[in-house]
Amino acid sequence: MIVEPTRLSVRDLIAEALAGILQRPGRSLLTCLGTVLGVGAFVAVLGLTATASGQIGSRFDALAATEVTVEDAGVQDPSLASTPFPDDAESRLARVHGVVGGGVWWPVPGAGVRAAPVGAAAAGQPIPVLAVTPGLFTAVTPRMTAGRTFDAYHQQAGARVAVLGAGIARQLGIGSLAARPAVFIGDVPYSVIGIVDAVERMPALLVSVIIPAGSAPAIGAEPGEERPRMLIATEAGAARQVAAEVPLALRPDAPDMLTAVAPPDPRALRDQVDGDLGVLLLMLAGVCLVIGAVGIANTTLVAVLERVGEIGLRRSVGARGVHIAAQFLAESAALGTLGGLFGCSLGVVTVVATAGVRGWTPIAEPLAIALAPLIGLATGVLAGAYPAYRAARIEPVEALRR
Repeated sequence: MIVEPTRLSVRDLIAEALAGILQRPGRSLLTCLGTVLGVGAFVAVLGLTATASGQIGSRFDALAATEVTVEDAGVQDPSLASTPFPDDAESRLARVHGVVGGGVWWPVPGAGVRAAPVGAAAAGQPIPVLAVTPGLFTAVTPRMTAGRTFDAYHQQAGARVAVLGAGIARQLGIGSLAARPAVFIGDVPYSVIGIVDAVERMPALLVSVIIPAGSAPAIGAEPGEERPRMLIATEAGAARQVAAEVPLALRPDAPDMLTAVAPPDPRALRDQVDGDLGVLLLMLAGVCLVIGAVGIANTTLVAVLERVGEIGLRRSVGARGVHIAAQFLAESAALGTLGGLFGCSLGVVTVVATAGVRGWTPIAEPLAIALAPLIGLATGVLAGAYPAYRAARIEPVEALRR
């Protein structure tokens, strides 16, 4: 008589796996929690990296990639002017394609500043003073709380006017221009015509007294040890080209006197930031997945030990070892898949919530969402492989004795 070997249909396998999971729902929920966190971290990491990448790119394009600094190269030639920047530097700069605005500036050394004269020998506070040309305001885009900035007329006339940073205005006790306040740099009075409280570039202006470069000789503040510099704002994508052309445009007779410093390539810097951030956070997601896999393996192994009697009974009525292994492997795979689905939802919610709080545009990675359930399934299968092997090795007679 030939005995047909027993078979386990897919339908019966699924039913047995669901019965095993639903037999202890609390434990099953806690078992797949590690996979939920791991897959959720994986989806959230890729989504947040893509979302942050868009913000990094836009900020680089808006500011860092549109700024050029021109400095004195330190070339000494008695036949050339003492300052590397010509008097008509701003008009020459305006003829360079891609330039939005720019101006020359230098710090005034040893300038004591006070808001009111108290005798000829009165000492002023050590407040930074910057001599600038009017075009600098076009480059930094200031926001004024009162008054205005000075212009080309003040520059050419050497007018003794000043613009104060908001912090310096508070320090000097100047909150309004209604009384036509003045500040004294040394013993020379300067009428305050504006107060600035925000700039897009060169934040040092907010803690300085700003005067026209044309009036600097009145206080003996012509460029000396502190060499003048030029700050240029450019259109997006034009910074490197402008940096290459500016020295020749400003000093065609001696372009070597000037050095133009262009910003680094924002795309390369953005890619580096994205890569570093992505690797770090993906490592964190990997750790969460390992923890989830260990949790599933531990719980499945405990379930095998608890159900030795059940395994022995099933083996005694004809179930083969491969059937027992398939049942426990199906249970762990189901737990991993459920963890992957819930983790995917958690990751998407995290990306959307974070972007909403920061005011960003959320970007979800379709590939990560598609792979999330498969990652959970793979985690469950790998975690359940050893417990399933242990269950398949249990002998029916030995199991029934327990």
